[in-house]
Amino acid sequence: MSVWTVLLVAAGAAVGAPLRYLIDITTKVRLGDAFPWGTFAVNVAGSFVLGALAGAATALPIEVHAAIGTGLCGTATTYSTFSYEVVALAERRIAVTPVTYLLVSVVSGVLAAALGWAAGDLVA
Repeated sequence: MSVWTVLLVAAGAAVGAPLRYLIDITTKVRLGDAFPWGTFAVNVAGSFVLGALAGAATALPIEVHAAIGTGLCGTATTYSTFSYEVVALAERRIAVTPVTYLLVSVVSGVLAAALGWAAGDLVA
């Protein structure tokens, strides 16, 4: 690990965190806050990107994985917010919504990662 790699992770994080915030705010303004579309979108997109990086692992330098995989995807995607939102939806006492959000998020994230991996593998 080099200082350069750490700086690349920080640069990716500096893009990922504000990007997640902006996507979340934008989706709430456009779609309302009854369903956490922003977190869902960034988690599925991040799963695809991380899968693509893994699929193209041999074709990409470690610095790309550090900046985009760890930095950008690590700060844009968010398990803690996802978990909180499942609990918050359950607090509203609407049984279907938190279960649906949980299942659709996990299945979509895994499928997106698999599709990303396949796409990255084609490039590599």
